[in-house]
Amino acid sequence: MIRRKEEAEVIVAENVAGGNAKIYKNMMVNASEMLGMGRMVARVVLPSGSSIGEHAHVDDAELYYILKGEATVTDNDKTEILHAGDAVFTGGGARHSIANMTDEDVEFLAVIIE
Repeated sequence: MIRRKEEAEVIVAENVAGGNAKIYKNMMVNASEMLGMGRMVARVVLPSGSSIGEHAHVDDAELYYILKGEATVTDNDKTEILHAGDAVFTGGGARHSIANMTDEDVEFLAVIIE
């Protein structure tokens, strides 16, 4: 399967997991296309001031790979600034959140596996 970025379904979501404002999920591969091995591969855009609130991954795991911008990421109780090329992996009951506290968009790849 090949999917070009302009073919991706764009999902606008607001206050995800108790976060702030709207985010934009460009769905590159959805759950029905992942052959039972995951739920999502998406390029997520966090505009300035937006966030995805803290949430746990108990029965799945999620990778955030930063593509653009400066993201404030909390991994359990540790908060750090991540830049393009940095990643965080969360699973096994761990929690994470991500926020854009800058004036520029943050873009990251989100992959949820089961």
